[in-house]
Amino acid sequence: MAQKPQASTGPEKNEVTTTSPATTETPELTPERRDELAEQLVDRFALWSGVAGFIPVAVVDVVVVAGVQLQMLRRLSQIYGVAFSENRGKALIASLAGSTIPATSALGAASAIKAIPFVGTIAAGFIMPALSAGATYAIGKAFVRHFQSGGTLLDFNPPDYREFIKEHKDKWVARVKGSTSRSSSSDGAGSTGATAASS
Repeated sequence: MAQKPQASTGPEKNEVTTTSPATTETPELTPERRDELAEQLVDRFALWSGVAGFIPVAVVDVVVVAGVQLQMLRRLSQIYGVAFSENRGKALIASLAGSTIPATSALGAASAIKAIPFVGTIAAGFIMPALSAGATYAIGKAFVRHFQSGGTLLDFNPPDYREFIKEHKDKWVARVKGSTSRSSSSDGAGSTGATAASS
């Protein structure tokens, strides 16, 4: 006599249970974590702008730096949940750079120097990366401050951030100089120690 199969009372051992997508929501960022992510993002994009400044072709370097800055703004908008418009973003970055950073004219000049064979490329290689990184850092900081206060791209007013940007551009320069002097002093200490050991 064949036995009757038992009624199933739950998932079998080998059966895989799945959760619905609605139950796996990502937790919302705390304001502190959001600000931390934004700070890291601005630092990273400033460095990328500095690297873009090394591009040896005049004008192309400026275009790439502008693209890096626009991408930074897009990512900051995502972090703070602000609606992003590419055209609005480009206009704001251009306006910020033009009205608040006198170095932008120097940025264009540094890029143009690259058109001079050999000497121009070397000279611009020292100037352009620092200007690009400093400008991107200051612009990023201005947008972080604006988004922290609940602002959007629509109510951002570049002249309001003139002093703020100048201050953060100076901070970036001081930071770069500080890290350069620390590395050179540690190199000097290392070489002094090596000299002492050899004598």
